Amino acid sequence: MLMGMMNNFYRYKYLLWVLVVRDIKKKYRRSVLGILWSMLNPLLMMIVTAMVFSTLFRFDIPNYILYLLIGQVFFSFFSESTNFAMNAILDNASLLKKVYVPKYLFPVSRVLSSCVNLLFTLPPVLFMMYYTEQYPTFDVVSIFIPLVALLIFCTGIGLALSAAAVYFRDILHLYGVILTALQYSIPIIYPEKIIPLQYKFLLLYNPLYYYLSAFRQVVYMCKVPDIHTIVACYVFAIISLFLGVVVFKKAQNQFILYI
Repeated sequence: MLMGMMNNFYRYKYLLWVLVVRDIKKKYRRSVLGILWSMLNPLLMMIVTAMVFSTLFRFDIPNYILYLLIGQVFFSFFSESTNFAMNAILDNASLLKKVYVPKYLFPVSRVLSSCVNLLFTLPPVLFMMYYTEQYPTFDVVSIFIPLVALLIFCTGIGLALSAAAVYFRDILHLYGVILTALQYSIPIIYPEKIIPLQYKFLLLYNPLYYYLSAFRQVVYMCKVPDIHTIVACYVFAIISLFLGVVVFKKAQNQFILYI
């Protein structure tokens, strides 16, 4: 099943490229700053959040600005890519009714376009590392190890969500609530040590925790992620992709009746 999808990716590579470019252009249409918002948005969100939490809660976290920025950039990509992919089939209903193309190209293109936006946020992260005197080492290139795993993980989630949204439109509204719960279930804005011991097990079963940990090890701690974290990231990525492909394959033949 996966090999067939990979062959189709090569066969329809130009279409996939066009879809990714179209999604990026659509996002920044009629915007004065355009794609620069991908760089400015995480910085502005970090400034606002850091002012609130560093003043009101006073978390004892060294270099809290960088700690917070990494978490926000990571979760923004997960949130945007899966949310964007969820609407892929419904948004392209008119095209799917007119011509045959592999339907999974649409949610995959949404995840890839979000990944391009994520790459544009990396320069602000490097800037903040220098600004906070957390100078990057050569190990910073290892950020692509968890990034590839996260891309695969989000692709699997996006495939499943895009199929589910065709049959259950309520998920379009429910998913925003789920994202909020997920955002506060992992230590993005707060330190991990404040989580009560009896609830620590919840982190161990949360895939997002391992991806966040891997990104922080690279950028915040300036080291290559440990093997346990890397293995966990790729195990969750493979499981997510497998389940997403299975769900999408079983549902796609009936899409035309519901879109």
